[in-house]
Amino acid sequence: MSKGLLILLALISMGIESAYAAEPKQDVFKGKLFAPNVILEHQAELSLSKQQFTEIKKAVVEVQANVAEHEWDVREAYLSIMAELDKTPIDEVQVLEHVGAALRAENEVKKLQVVMLIQLKNLLTVDQVEYLESVRK
Repeated sequence: MSKGLLILLALISMGIESAYAAEPKQDVFKGKLFAPNVILEHQAELSLSKQQFTEIKKAVVEVQANVAEHEWDVREAYLSIMAELDKTPIDEVQVLEHVGAALRAENEVKKLQVVMLIQLKNLLTVDQVEYLESVRK
């Protein structure tokens, strides 16, 4: 097996765990979007309305359901990769097809998370957004 493929497999297995984190370790959006836990930490200061709270909860639950579906796809692809790696000789094309499936599923998870973060920001008022931006600095 090529060194590049081993590195890719290691990255996939590490990525599975980090793809589902509530907030990325590095803020790639530079404080422009807010994770649900950040909004809820400041719920009192933001004076979230009941409607805002309900819509935030709805967005989070929806993305969690969709993420769970893609998590199954990632796990299935990973198991297929492992089965292929047990063969001798290893069918590189098959392994790469399964790697591609895992990466596509992980990419879908990330897209869903970004959509949710955008929806959450759109639920906030200008004053609420300004407050969250100020506490991030």
